[in-house]
Amino acid sequence: MKKWFIRNKNIDYTKIAKDLNISEVISKILVNRDIFEYNQINRFLEPNIDKLHSPTLMFDLVKGAKIIEEIIDNGGKIRIVGDFDVDGVMSVYILYSSLKSLGAKVDYKIPDRIQDGYGINDDIVREAKEDGIELIITCDNGIAALKQIELAKKLNMKIIITDHHELPYIEEDDVKKYILPEADAVIDPKNPNCNYPFKSICGAAVAYKLVYYLYTLYNKEEECLKYLEFVAIATVCDVVDLVDENRIIVKYGLNLINNTDNTGLKALIEVAEVKLPVSSYHLGFIIGPTINASGRLESAYRALELFLCQDKAEALKIAKYLREVNDERKSLTIAGCESVVAQIENSSIKDDKILLVYEPDIHESVAGIIAGRVKETYNKPTIVLTDGQDGVKGSARSIEEYNIFEELSRCKDLLNRFGGHPMAAGLSLDKKNIDILRERLNSLSKLTEDNFVKKVFIDMALPIEYINYKLIEDLNSLEPFGMGNTKPIFGDKNLKIKRMFKFGNNNNVIKLILESKKGIIVDGIIFYDDGSFEESIINRYGEDELERVLKGMDNNISLDIIYYPSINEYMGKTSIQIVIQGYRI
Repeated sequence: MKKWFIRNKNIDYTKIAKDLNISEVISKILVNRDIFEYNQINRFLEPNIDKLHSPTLMFDLVKGAKIIEEIIDNGGKIRIVGDFDVDGVMSVYILYSSLKSLGAKVDYKIPDRIQDGYGINDDIVREAKEDGIELIITCDNGIAALKQIELAKKLNMKIIITDHHELPYIEEDDVKKYILPEADAVIDPKNPNCNYPFKSICGAAVAYKLVYYLYTLYNKEEECLKYLEFVAIATVCDVVDLVDENRIIVKYGLNLINNTDNTGLKALIEVAEVKLPVSSYHLGFIIGPTINASGRLESAYRALELFLCQDKAEALKIAKYLREVNDERKSLTIAGCESVVAQIENSSIKDDKILLVYEPDIHESVAGIIAGRVKETYNKPTIVLTDGQDGVKGSARSIEEYNIFEELSRCKDLLNRFGGHPMAAGLSLDKKNIDILRERLNSLSKLTEDNFVKKVFIDMALPIEYINYKLIEDLNSLEPFGMGNTKPIFGDKNLKIKRMFKFGNNNNVIKLILESKKGIIVDGIIFYDDGSFEESIINRYGEDELERVLKGMDNNISLDIIYYPSINEYMGKTSIQIVIQGYRI
């Protein structure tokens, strides 16, 4: 079940439109995304590279860069410790490639998801000492590795943290007391000491900021801009909000990607059969998952090797391998989803507010993807646990109304390890604590049944007669779309269906000829219909009316829709059509 809501912020979007000479539709959409201050709007509508925030505003960044500069100049050895997801791989690539170009003696370590788990650990620290490493730089991890950083300092190594995750904390009298690791530099915009104006950048962006400032020390900052294509990939794939600085990074980065000279990235685009221009959709749903697959099922080193590779034949070989691994990941995900849903449906778990499922047979690397799929199915916070090499491990995915990181923090006495964000987290625990954790999370939950109803937020009611090419052009200027800047949704009511067509390989695409109350005709498309559209018509109007609309005859069917306008290009001709994303018969 879904409920439709029209977004209504108490801000005069008509005045904004008049003051800034933009359309009221665009103004309303921006206000709906909490972009209403005039400087915010300017940054959004004109996302120029010179509007990126200065790296020097980030706490400890200048200090960290100068430590790196000193180590490079003295010929010391540096090791980068990353993470196995897209953000981690891109962070390592940026740091390694840039430091190497500055003459650093640098190498890297990416923990194995199964063998090592997330982030820097004691073995990685000791190995670095044995290898004569003077400086460890973490990326996309490290902010919660208090003991490991303490160990590195005891072994007389310097350590710089670059991260973007939440800091660990203890709660005293309902007040959070954040715990800062005792590293030589702690570079994380979520550090409470950090006054950086935008907190929602990904780990690769934090690494890039450090590298950019470091390049200024060598008077090479212009050379650093090339790394923004890799920051853009990480930004989209780490699902951070595509507003403010992230929007600038992705907008600029996509231009670089579509003209890339990186052999590995070109091979990946070719093997993934992505047609140029590459969009944020391609990054998030095709290229990103393919990069991620190596860290899930094999080794993230293979993905990193791809981007470092300069031989086209070898790059194509690695890219094909990554695609094969991703296909395997898809199969494991489908099987895992089926078993988890079956367990929920055949037990009392389905009545819980927080779905916590222990399924020992699924591959731990796809637990997060499965948790996300199950969360989408039930619209409830979901934790999927499975057997790892060192006990029970799992991933959590949440809904807007439930901060999963904070709720797990309230249960940390039951957990061996955990970390993450309000919407996603990873955890490990002893098997004996599984049922206790499930009971406690549910007993502490203040969620209501209303929170589990999927809500669709409509940007504005927009009768289809208002759609024109200029509006579509204005809407396209809001791209790239993603988290925090979703594709706008409009609504219209009481439309008549002049005719209905079915096509596609499985007759699962529906084309409607729609007529507005004012007699305006527009084509509407419903993609991937599972038969429910025809079923809805039959249930409301009967089979005779369905037959009439299929034949283009007069009928009594009335339709409310939510939609996005687009341009259809077919055989050299262009026309306006709407993509229907929801309907009520």
